Amino acid sequence: MAKSIMIQGTMSNSGKSFLVAALCRIFKQDGYLTAPFKSQNMALNSYITDDGLEIGRAQAMQAESAGINPSVLMNPILLKPSTEMGSQVIVNGEVIGNMSAKEYFAIKKSLIPNIMDSYNKLSNENDIIVIEGAGSPAEINLKENDIVNMGIAKLTKSPVLLVGDIDRGGVFASLAGTLLLLEKCEQDIIKGLIINKFRGDKSLLMSGIDMIEKITSKNVVGIVPYTDIYLDDEDSLSDGLYGKYKKNSVIDIVIIRLPHISNFTDINPLRNVNGVNIRYVTNKEDIGFPHAIILPGTKNTILDMMWIRNSGIESEIKLLSQKGVLIFGICGGYQILGKTISDPQNIEYGGVIEGMGLLPVHTTFKAKKTRTNVCGMVNNLSNEWKLLSYKHVEGYEIHMGDTELEKEAVPFSKIKCLNGHINYDGAQYKNICGTYIHGIFDKSDFLRGFIQNICERENIDMGELSCIDYKKYKEEQYNLLADVVRENIDIENIY
Repeated sequence: MAKSIMIQGTMSNSGKSFLVAALCRIFKQDGYLTAPFKSQNMALNSYITDDGLEIGRAQAMQAESAGINPSVLMNPILLKPSTEMGSQVIVNGEVIGNMSAKEYFAIKKSLIPNIMDSYNKLSNENDIIVIEGAGSPAEINLKENDIVNMGIAKLTKSPVLLVGDIDRGGVFASLAGTLLLLEKCEQDIIKGLIINKFRGDKSLLMSGIDMIEKITSKNVVGIVPYTDIYLDDEDSLSDGLYGKYKKNSVIDIVIIRLPHISNFTDINPLRNVNGVNIRYVTNKEDIGFPHAIILPGTKNTILDMMWIRNSGIESEIKLLSQKGVLIFGICGGYQILGKTISDPQNIEYGGVIEGMGLLPVHTTFKAKKTRTNVCGMVNNLSNEWKLLSYKHVEGYEIHMGDTELEKEAVPFSKIKCLNGHINYDGAQYKNICGTYIHGIFDKSDFLRGFIQNICERENIDMGELSCIDYKKYKEEQYNLLADVVRENIDIENIY
């Protein structure tokens, strides 16, 4: 069985996911077969494995860092919030239903055998398992039925490192307070503290380090500096949704930040093109007059369509579309661009609603979820999108709806699915495009075509447009992350 170590945090977004990724890369560099594990993940960013099963995007990212293929064993339970009170529950990569928080809490302890079966299989295949907790282990109202923090640490007999985020302030109180709310046996499981996202002179921190070590009787085993490293995030707390304006940008692309936004990691490759600025907006006044607008995925298409309409964003986008601005929708964003969205089986919200009507397509939700990796080629599109024609596409589909095209719409691409079937994906009509393919911008050929298409329409000269190899770029980021953490953590203590 593999050795294991667990990263828990004093709160969400303390940096657990990135530290797990860092340790996965460090252990890989040191010659160990390593895998990430998170028993239960609540996130709207997900990923489809090679065998067509759905896991959290963060575990897929961590698997990449470890140099192995993502597996459903790494994330046996995934919760995808669909409303304020309920989530779609995915066990072993497949949907078992939509549940309220109360309904899920009633069954979650019964899922422990699934969790441990996945963990044990993963453990038999690797030298080291790096486990990630969720939120905080000191949620005292949830501890009794915990299956993701101390509950898993006990079941797997894993030592724990507790991480606090100093960038938000209050790190010493959060570390000490977390330990105070744990039982003595749980305090003993925690073997060290990590202060994450530190900016400034470490010498000014040392008096606080001495005091927190005395108060908690735990050693601070690392002070990890705040570093600009771009990896896939798992939820809407991501710093990537609050991007800074890039100086010297000549192309302006607006992303509509939907309330139930999902798989916003689709946009990440665009952020790395020189001269391209990405803006996430939540109100119509901030849209301005961009060169393109992207509607990303959503976990509740109907609710987000209502929000777009009530916020005035719909009317603004329609006005800009009439002026020729390129509009591109991905998955739920594609569905929103259509004429109607029907949910006769109450899969998400129920009922029928008019979409934005910019694409002559109609979507109907069905109980069976589409989960597949795809590859193929963009069709011969009309002048508005001509530089995308015949570009190679690759990615994955995760959606509940089937979309039918009216005769005016052109299928966006022809794709081959995991089961070998050849299908058409998406739709194009004038300056509006939609696709179900997540990760479509990851391939530099398609990304370059998308940017060049904007340049030609707007008479923008960007010279020799360089689009990075995104896979190579991510490898560089994993190595950078590992270097930063290795230099600022007591790695011998970790071992």
